[in-house]
Amino acid sequence: MKHLIILGDGMSDHKVARLGGKTLLEYASTPAFDRLASEGRSGMLHTIPSGLHPGSEVANATILGYDLTEVYEGRGPLEAASMGYEMTADDMAMRCNILTLTSDGLIRNHHGGHLTTDEGRDIIKMLDRWLGSDRVKFLPGVQYRHLLVIKGGDKRIVTTPPHDNPGKEWRNLLVRPIDENDTALPGKMSPRETADLINSLILRSQELLAAHPLNKRHEEQGRPVANSIWPWSQGYRPSMLTLQQMYPDVRTGAVITAVDLINGIGHYAGLRSVHVEGATGLVDTNYEGKCLAALEALRTDDFVFLHIEAADEAGHDGDLELKIRAIEYLDRRVVGPIMRELSMWDEPVAVALLPDHPTPVEERVHRAEPVPFTIWHKGIEPDDVLAYSEAACAKGSYGTLHLMEFMHEFMKIK
Repeated sequence: MKHLIILGDGMSDHKVARLGGKTLLEYASTPAFDRLASEGRSGMLHTIPSGLHPGSEVANATILGYDLTEVYEGRGPLEAASMGYEMTADDMAMRCNILTLTSDGLIRNHHGGHLTTDEGRDIIKMLDRWLGSDRVKFLPGVQYRHLLVIKGGDKRIVTTPPHDNPGKEWRNLLVRPIDENDTALPGKMSPRETADLINSLILRSQELLAAHPLNKRHEEQGRPVANSIWPWSQGYRPSMLTLQQMYPDVRTGAVITAVDLINGIGHYAGLRSVHVEGATGLVDTNYEGKCLAALEALRTDDFVFLHIEAADEAGHDGDLELKIRAIEYLDRRVVGPIMRELSMWDEPVAVALLPDHPTPVEERVHRAEPVPFTIWHKGIEPDDVLAYSEAACAKGSYGTLHLMEFMHEFMKIK
């Protein structure tokens, strides 16, 4: 039995008055999701361990069967792996957003006006020329998502995910030590020195970006300007078993995503990364290309993790119509074609559909709440769930699973 996980990042939501009290999954037209649920078995899943924030790196790694209380090192090291940067023992890596701050000191967005990859890389390369050193290195990623590596940095600091704080005063969210009394460890800066260095980089980036030609063009076009960096989610090189080591039936596997973070998880999980031309992480992503890539991977690999980011980005932007469209595109352009193709295969494939966490469109932040999931394969005995939504899946035969239990159940299917 081969295994395919289709993950719609952040597509779970709350009830919305404008939709007659329905959630977006209940309101959207999702015949393929509903077919999967009616022919399979469903349940709810807690993806966030107690004490950890509801980040995508936490939720996605948990879904893949990892105990984040043991292996969690933040987003930075995962994105470093995706970029091909092999961390050394003295590296501290951080996700580095390029974002938009308002003139009155608030976080307007976490993406700098949805930068293109070329725009983002131009900015990061410029910042590395001006702010980089033997201790500080900026590495370009995709769109607004980049990497900051600090040699000798101490991860005992408090950093803030910008997508969880739209409309907040950014100065109140600058980096600080967890404990002001923490002293430097051998070969490292102290937490206070680390925090001060990162905050100085934020302030200096704002000075440099104020005069960047890209922002002049954005102002003329009425677009948000990309006027600050925002480093967060720090960590050292993680120690993780591969899926092949945890699940002997997984001899080979693939990850398909437009997000560096997910590619980084895939790297440490022993999955090869499949590049899809036109995959953007937004609602304009190449759905058909991702669908075909997943089917091609299933012909040769035992396990495929197909990640679609668009609904999460729309949720963070508070765009109700866009998030509904992202959900319907995933249903019509990915899940539907995959199910039609697999129904004709002799090779058995188990399919799971789920989000990693809710990103409620009226709150614009991740929530550590259970998410609906459905598992299907030929010959499965269906339960009584007839549609894919939060309320419907809560009545499913799997009940409520916690953390790694989902992957253990999924990989039991042989």
